[in-house]
Amino acid sequence: MTNTVAGMHRFWTGPTGAGPPGIARAKGLHIWDTDGRRFIDATSGPITVNIGHGDERVLAAMREQAAQFCFAYPSNFESERSTELSRRLAALAGPGLECAFFVSSGSEAVEKCLQFARRAAIARGESARYRVISRNPSYHGSTRATMALSADPGYAPYLAGHPPGIHVPAPSSFRPPAGTAAGSYAMQCAEALRARIIESGPDSVLAFIMEPVMGFCGGADSAPPEYYRRVREICDEFGVLLVYDEIVSGAGRTGTFLAANRWPAARPDLVVLAKGLGGGYAPLAAFLAPAHLVDAVAGSGGFHVGHTHKAHPLACAVGLAILDVTLGDRLIENAATMGDYLRGALRAIQKQNPLIGDVRGLGLLNAVEIVADRDSARMLPRELDVVGRVQALAREQGLLIYGRRTHAGRFGDWIMVAPPLIATRADIDEIVAGLARCLERYRRELAGQA
Repeated sequence: MTNTVAGMHRFWTGPTGAGPPGIARAKGLHIWDTDGRRFIDATSGPITVNIGHGDERVLAAMREQAAQFCFAYPSNFESERSTELSRRLAALAGPGLECAFFVSSGSEAVEKCLQFARRAAIARGESARYRVISRNPSYHGSTRATMALSADPGYAPYLAGHPPGIHVPAPSSFRPPAGTAAGSYAMQCAEALRARIIESGPDSVLAFIMEPVMGFCGGADSAPPEYYRRVREICDEFGVLLVYDEIVSGAGRTGTFLAANRWPAARPDLVVLAKGLGGGYAPLAAFLAPAHLVDAVAGSGGFHVGHTHKAHPLACAVGLAILDVTLGDRLIENAATMGDYLRGALRAIQKQNPLIGDVRGLGLLNAVEIVADRDSARMLPRELDVVGRVQALAREQGLLIYGRRTHAGRFGDWIMVAPPLIATRADIDEIVAGLARCLERYRRELAGQA
């Protein structure tokens, strides 16, 4: 007989699989299940709850907005909350990103951003531009268009009839090709973009999209500053729009409001935000665009696209409250300071455990890569389900972590360590100690010593 038990977990655990425990409450970095057990959220749920759970200031803003109105369809009414949030995001993002278009999810924001880029090209008289280049590995969402961008071979069955993506290699700081230094490989990857633009036909290429700091495609990996600067030069050479997908890295996570703020010589033309923008309190995402492109599109008929809940007033009120908390409590600065402390602590346990091949990241977006051999970066056998086993051991320690075996195992097994931006030294000590215990237990299991 078919198991008809309700619940979201039924979609991914199979007919007899046990789902996750029920959640009872959450506060700060901690979550309690319905059995009263406490967990520390070491990956911010994952990488969403930037300001922690249950902040009373955000809850008060939600109640205040809900008491006035929850919803207003954008073509009928302008919401003060969305206008103010756009203005404040522009101030934080910096020059050239003056306007924000609000939607409900990162996948939707990527799609709308690229649709806007296409409309901008038409408004400029460049209607031949439609191709979008992305990187391999990459992850940009779960709609058909964003799956095509994402270069994950696991998506192929879902993309029948959809135009294939155009990809160039992403630089890897830990796994460059044999005999190539990471810095040199990064510059090779940049030049591969130039070659692909020429091969595709420069007048047909609309945009190049990338995560400046990798999220779910590469475990917090990033490149030397020279890479970003060269990519900007190449895009300028051919009139290609440079799009930064900062769904994971934005909203203060890397120790600056945008990761893009770290490379002023490589400013993007468009930026996508989500996750930390709504902080897990409400579905909220956006793309940021320059005023001159918005004016051009508006002058050619406007950009009347988006789902029903675009610029949702309640979500925008949440976004404003989260910005107030983020800036008022100096959480971006805390992400920078605690990120340095966290990586130092992770590198200390790396010295004790040979399973840890690499520790990398910026701010409080970090990853630990798990390997069979550190010197060669050789991965453990796929059948071991490394990430699944480490996550299970961590849960036994009261530690919630997220990890992946990227792109069918081609780019390594890693665990993300990205606690909320409110994390203290004591919180990080608790997280690192729990991770050290579960990785040591896993090492002993592999050695037959458990």
